Amino acid sequence: MATIADVAHAAGVSISTVSYVMSGKRTISQETRSRVEQAIADLAYSPHASARSLASRATNVIGLQAPLRAGVDVHVVMQIVAGVVREARAHQYDILLLTSDDAAGLERAARASAVDALLVMDIESHDPRLASLSQLSTPSVLIGLPDGAEAVSCVDFDFEAAGHLAAQRLAALGHTRVALLGAPAEVLERHTSYAERLTRGFLAGCTAHGIVGTVHATPSSVASVDVVQQVAADADITAFLVHNEAALPFVMARLARLDRERGTRTDVIALAPLDLAQSVAGLTDTIDIPAEELGAAGARTVLALLDGAETARVQLLAPRLASGAHAAGAAAAGVSASGAAAAEVPA
Repeated sequence: MATIADVAHAAGVSISTVSYVMSGKRTISQETRSRVEQAIADLAYSPHASARSLASRATNVIGLQAPLRAGVDVHVVMQIVAGVVREARAHQYDILLLTSDDAAGLERAARASAVDALLVMDIESHDPRLASLSQLSTPSVLIGLPDGAEAVSCVDFDFEAAGHLAAQRLAALGHTRVALLGAPAEVLERHTSYAERLTRGFLAGCTAHGIVGTVHATPSSVASVDVVQQVAADADITAFLVHNEAALPFVMARLARLDRERGTRTDVIALAPLDLAQSVAGLTDTIDIPAEELGAAGARTVLALLDGAETARVQLLAPRLASGAHAAGAAAAGVSASGAAAAEVPA
């Protein structure tokens, strides 16, 4: 049986555009309407009654599924949520927070006509929620990038490019063996999309720039120092990329201690929101994760779909190397920095 996603794919439009053609809720160009109607006819698609009643059920509410799973950094999640809320309020929309982590919660909100659209966070590479979303007529946007997301719009930070950028930077600093201290084991075991894309980009970047990189699951707690101790036991590893906001202060403290003991200088790039990175002394560079802007971009995409506008299927925020951005935090801790050079950890 054909689905609304099949119709959208055949007509070359978004699922929401198909819904608008069927419901009459938005003005759609005649050319687009004709393509959709032809696809409906070709596929013998029979819309659900709920899809036909879209015009009468507007709530001005967007459902935001933001599950707080194990290993997820709540501070970063709330920055993304703040961006969603800010953008939605600017357009007179409210947010209904869905704390479930499965498709059932999304289906309940959509089929009860509680929301006009859905935003979904904490996306896995092979996310089981995609199948349900493809069957719903409710416009949906993922804040994340799974594999095979052709039927759903996706907005995310480009973690793969960020990993490549970090490897390039560390190679330029003269390092030949480097390590990524990344997400905790529970996040990796869920095959969370951002963690897998970061790993892929980092290792590809290392290969492209002729250096050796390794990847290590890192607890989001003081237990991260054990991982640092184990990895740093290999004296040939002289630099790190850290993407674990909760572990970052513990990692930096242990690396500073090791540097004092050895008389060495370890370069560290943090992949984190700038406000978090600036609170930690000793970072060489930061690749900013603009978490609030990411949330706002997701909300803008949902609002565009609700207006019947066509949007890019995948939108990725490009990474930016903020050399010297740590200087304020370093200075507050009595650590020196000059220009784009790394802050020195006092011996």
